[in-house]
Amino acid sequence: MSDITQCVLTPSVSREGFDPLGVAVHRASTIVFKDAASYAARGARGHEGYSYGLYGTPTTRTLETKLTALENGAWTFLAPSGQGANILAILPFLSAGDHILMVDSVYPPMRDFAETDLRRLGVDVDFFDPLDPQDVAAKMRSTTRMVWCESPGSTTMEVIDLPQIAEIAHAHGALVGLDNTWATPLNYKPLCHGADLVTEALTKFVSGHSDVLMGSLTVANERLIAPIRSQMGRFGIGVSPDDASLVLRGFETLSLRLRHSERVALEFAHRLADHPLVERVLHPALKTSPGHALWQRDFLGSSGVFSIVFNQAASTGVATALDAFRLFAIGASWGGTRSLAAPMPVARHRSVTPWTGPDVVLRLSIGLEDEAELWADLERFLQALDQQQG
Repeated sequence: MSDITQCVLTPSVSREGFDPLGVAVHRASTIVFKDAASYAARGARGHEGYSYGLYGTPTTRTLETKLTALENGAWTFLAPSGQGANILAILPFLSAGDHILMVDSVYPPMRDFAETDLRRLGVDVDFFDPLDPQDVAAKMRSTTRMVWCESPGSTTMEVIDLPQIAEIAHAHGALVGLDNTWATPLNYKPLCHGADLVTEALTKFVSGHSDVLMGSLTVANERLIAPIRSQMGRFGIGVSPDDASLVLRGFETLSLRLRHSERVALEFAHRLADHPLVERVLHPALKTSPGHALWQRDFLGSSGVFSIVFNQAASTGVATALDAFRLFAIGASWGGTRSLAAPMPVARHRSVTPWTGPDVVLRLSIGLEDEAELWADLERFLQALDQQQG
């Protein structure tokens, strides 16, 4: 064999005795087959087999398997972002003339997707009150194919009665999907409460370091696998094994990071609820938060993300007072090691349940900084906000 050919071919080396703790990064577009017959029969390998890099490598399969176990599902797909996973949970199951019901407190980009793209494709869209399952029942149609949920709701943190909503939807032959990013599978198991599909923005708590984008979609049963896998193949959607390895690395410390953020966030939420500038704190673990009893019943814990509604006078100064922060970074997303603050408008993203409070709600994500220093940073912000009132 010539030197030129040897430069191209990859030698086979023994892996006997090599058993690392870390997951290897398997990069591949082309998957080779041992013979022509194997190549011709590659479709028979099914969703668990390897046929082309787009459909998975051992690295991505490891992450999928871990998520499937934690979600108590049948199979997991990986998407380039959490929003991508949400869309892939819906598109394969809707056609022109179908109807989707979406919770009114949904992640704003999902509302935009429904109002813009689904309507353009001929799908009828309605929204329902997150705190009223009977609103779901009243709005179900013979053409309803999907009820899309998020619990707690984006920014305003309403907890829905998923078992009751799922019972209503299933009685009409509709699927139920739920974005579980706030809770992660450590704090909530939507597939155990009636959901058919559950998504996670792995970008956030699971990866945990604000340096990778990825989403997951886990299905409750095998009949949902083929439509999603086919849609992803037609759209050419896959994820990088390098990114998957970063998510897997972050996954190993998820429980420790989440429990720390949960504890500190809840303590801060209680303190902030008594502040004179604060109208209310939206955190599912607080008795005053909408759906708190449902959170107690169905969830295994809480998260490091919550929202603050300031009184009307103070709310106008939130954007300016943000510059007083020294530790909290100002930015979107959540779940990383750094604490984040993001002012979030609410009223424009509601159509069924009008938002009557100040339009700007401050969402906080608690990271891993020193607890006392982080509280001092919040006090700096509150002081700056108070000074604007004088």
